Amino acid sequence: MKRKKQILAGLILIGFFVLMASAAPWLAPNDPNATNLALKNGPPTAEFPLGCDQLGRCELSRLLYGARYSLGLSVPVLMILASFSLFAGSYASYRGGVWDGAVRILCDIFMAFPLIVIAMALVSTIDNSVVSIIVAIGISMTAWFLRMVRSYAKTECGKEYIESARISGASELRIVIRHLIPNVFPQFVVYFTTGIAAAIMSVSGFAFLGVGLIAGTPEWGAMLNEARNSMYTNPGLIVYPGICLIVCCAGFNLLGEGLRDTIGKEGEHHVA
Repeated sequence: MKRKKQILAGLILIGFFVLMASAAPWLAPNDPNATNLALKNGPPTAEFPLGCDQLGRCELSRLLYGARYSLGLSVPVLMILASFSLFAGSYASYRGGVWDGAVRILCDIFMAFPLIVIAMALVSTIDNSVVSIIVAIGISMTAWFLRMVRSYAKTECGKEYIESARISGASELRIVIRHLIPNVFPQFVVYFTTGIAAAIMSVSGFAFLGVGLIAGTPEWGAMLNEARNSMYTNPGLIVYPGICLIVCCAGFNLLGEGLRDTIGKEGEHHVA
């Protein structure tokens, strides 16, 4: 029952923020980038339900559009990286030898460098843009995903159903795609969901530092950075994006924890 409640709570929170992101153009009462210094740090009104920020911009509109940046820069990229990592890690583990060794070494190399170091190196060599942040997060998360997949795949490769498939004459690709990946996937989903939360925090962290996003972009981390000088006169500018960031990440973590407990409890294998 507890596991089901965690999964349900996570899905509800995630669904809420996905709705925020997808329906922002219709839900936002004002242009998120429209400034009006006459409304600077203005209180909540019918036109501006959560008030205005230090430049007279609608706080509610910026929060709604902020969900598009936080989710839009994290989920699609991680889905692509997760698909690659799931196949590459499983295939390398099954093949073993040079393939497995290469994946292990690459993971060790990239995980040795903190994400912020990779991001700053890319920013200094390429440019201070969203691309640099996406590449930095991609490198870090791919190494993390590959390591997790490799660990689980190694365990599965030693089990009887893999040996049975090999003896039956199935090709390497068929064994990996039809047998190995389906058994690794349930555990991988847990790390994928928690990985999204980590990626959202990373995007907001970089935005807070002014890395990757143009100044004034309605992103939660950037909003927290801009509100530092107004936190005493208008604390809502800190509270609102902070709550959005925490609750959104909590949704993915709750989903991941619920799935982890469910998968660990069932412990069943899928044999194609």
